[in-house]
Amino acid sequence: MDTLKTNLTKHRQEHLLKYWEELNEEQKRLLTEDIDELNLEEVNEFFERATSSLTEGNEKLDDKMKPVCEDKYLSISRTDEDQLKKYNEEGLKQIAEGRVGVLLMAGGQGTRLGFAHPKGMFNVGLPSNKSLFRIQGERILKLQRLAAELTGKSGRITWYIMTSEHTMIPTRKYFEQNNYFGLKAEDIMMFEQGSLPCYDFEGKILLDEKHRIAKAPDGNGGLYRALRDRGILDDMERRGVLYLHAHSVDNILIKVADPVFIGYCAEQKADCAAKVVEKSHPNEAVGVVCQVDGKYQVVEYSEITQKTAELQKEDGRLVFNAGNICNHFFTTSFLRKIGSTFEKDLKLHVAKKKIPFIDSTGTRCTPDKLNGIKIEKFVFDVFQFAEHFVTVEVPRDEEFSALKNADSAGKDCASTARADIYKLHKRYIETAGGTVNGEECEISPLLSYSGEGLKVIIHGKTLVSPVHLMADEEKVANGDK
Repeated sequence: MDTLKTNLTKHRQEHLLKYWEELNEEQKRLLTEDIDELNLEEVNEFFERATSSLTEGNEKLDDKMKPVCEDKYLSISRTDEDQLKKYNEEGLKQIAEGRVGVLLMAGGQGTRLGFAHPKGMFNVGLPSNKSLFRIQGERILKLQRLAAELTGKSGRITWYIMTSEHTMIPTRKYFEQNNYFGLKAEDIMMFEQGSLPCYDFEGKILLDEKHRIAKAPDGNGGLYRALRDRGILDDMERRGVLYLHAHSVDNILIKVADPVFIGYCAEQKADCAAKVVEKSHPNEAVGVVCQVDGKYQVVEYSEITQKTAELQKEDGRLVFNAGNICNHFFTTSFLRKIGSTFEKDLKLHVAKKKIPFIDSTGTRCTPDKLNGIKIEKFVFDVFQFAEHFVTVEVPRDEEFSALKNADSAGKDCASTARADIYKLHKRYIETAGGTVNGEECEISPLLSYSGEGLKVIIHGKTLVSPVHLMADEEKVANGDK
């Protein structure tokens, strides 16, 4: 107790022991554990660094910005099909060699969807009733098969899944109950992102209970510290994984471990890359990937003036049009460099929040106004440390449909995710020479990863909605002939 108090007093956090005498032995143990987990010198420095940015004001970055270099910018829709095929084959070869992994940021709860479980378990209401986790797992399984068909080698994609403290157990149980969606359990590595304490506006760490510190996940940029501290980088190096595709769980159109993306980045010898979509209009509320003072970063729409947002190229497209969608490529060696050298320099972002806390009378309060801050790191803040950064622009209607809100919002919700899958899969069928009467149309990832292999099945056929095309193994499981 004395050592604890001395250390806390030294770092101006002695108030955390205010209710010590009221606690039982178990509560004292839990509070001691919470405090011991903190590097008090570091978290105080985090508060100072993070809040100093608040006083700098909203500096506009217009004069410092340049768009992504054209020679480091691949547009899928403006690239020759034969070239895309070469990138795709290169990506599949890397998969066959076991050099490709997926980094899934899956820490979020489905609270905003009205769903009291990890967001990856959410079912948007497709005919198959598949969850986000299942859809993504089956895309990985299909890719492994495509790579084996091309090369004759059975390489496996390692799936690294970052959860939060609260989503780890339900996520693990869900995967176990669903037999890992046909993947091998040893190829799925789950690990927890870190957390940071919540502060009041004076830098005092808040208590969530008399014996527990108020904590919050450290943002998707906590990925890099977690990879290092949870032994995941060591695992990647042991397995010979060279390339990682990192993305968030809530994009139903995500091309998991996209071989075109992997193949292009490998050919370019990129250490870090971002997939982007073309901004729909100058005021779309997305950050843009660009250069600032010669370094790549994501600039939020609030950090530039309207005039700069509206700048156009000769062909009428926006100068700053590379909309960020949390979809990235990293080499394992780059991630190691971040963990060992640059993680401590990552920018810290402040979010002012209403944070439940224990007040001066010992009562737990849920405030009705902003009373504290949470500190987060963002996954894209490592772009500045890349030596070979490239950007891949993908068609929005093929690769990006975010799931953020309940259906009542009418945007980025289950209804829009479902509609986007239906449109894309209908197009796959039409491209393969089939016809669909109606709109409801789902193709299992186990049958086709991105429209390949359908021609032999549906060319010349007319299908009536609702359409649900399954792989043979699924038909057998469902009792269909």
